[in-house]
Formats: sequence, structure tokens, C-alpha cells
Amino acid sequence: MNFNPKDLRDWLTTNDMGAVLVIRIILGYVFLVAGLQKFIFLEDMGPGRFEEMGYAFPAFTAYFVGFFEVLGGLFILLGFLTRYAAVPIMIIMLTAIVTTKFPVLADDGFWSFAHAVRLDFSMFMCALFMWFVGSDKKSLDHKYFG
Repeated sequence: MNFNPKDLRDWLTTNDMGAVLVIRIILGYVFLVAGLQKFIFLEDMGPGRFEEMGYAFPAFTAYFVGFFEVLGGLFILLGFLTRYAAVPIMIIMLTAIVTTKFPVLADDGFWSFAHAVRLDFSMFMCALFMWFVGSDKKSLDHKYFG
């Protein structure tokens, strides 16, 4: 497999759909705020919450997830390396669904699961959208990479 610089350039290009900006702002805002809260509200959103959920290393996990939420949210909000920033967001959301929402499915059934997973699923789909289409014309990706 040969490296072609054009392949990398394709992953940094933007598109002109106006709706991309809306999805980018929603996704970036949600993850920037969620990540920052893990560092500000330690018991409710950070290590205390991760301990309550049963994670073996709650402080490490909370700060690890929070770091990638802040960085990914900020990058997506600015439209900088958007496709790359969407990947950790998708991983975070899939992990959240598997670890916190699948037990709801097993314990309380499909409709309780469907209700509990709605935000996680929506954020995963928004990140997947950003990964597929990249950023928009009002982004740093467009300014620096065209």
C-alpha cells in the first residue's frame, strides 16, 4: 500500500452544505461542555460518577474521557481536523452505550433502553456525520486545507 498525499488531503477538505455548520456547532458544544464538567463537578460528572458506574479506575477514566471530549469538542466547534476529532467522540459514545445503556436493555426492556440511549445515539450519529462529510466552509479546515 503506497501513501498518496492526495488521500490525506481528501480527509482534510471541506464541503459547502450549510447544515454541516449546525451539526458541527451542536456536536462541538455538547462535548466541550460535557468534557469540562468532568473536571469541574468531580462528584456528579467526573470521578465520582465513574466510580458510581463501577469503573475500576474512575479518576483516570473520567479525566481520560473528559480530555478527549474537551479536545474533540473544541476541534469540532472550530472545524479543525474535524474528521479526525470525530473518531474519539464516536468511540466514547459507543463505549457509553455498551457500558451504561445495554444494562438498561437487559434489565428494563427495549423501550426503557430506547429512551435511555437517545442522546448517546444522537451524538454518535452526529459524530459519524462529521466523519463522513468533514467540515464546512466556515471552518479552520477550509481556511488551512481548502
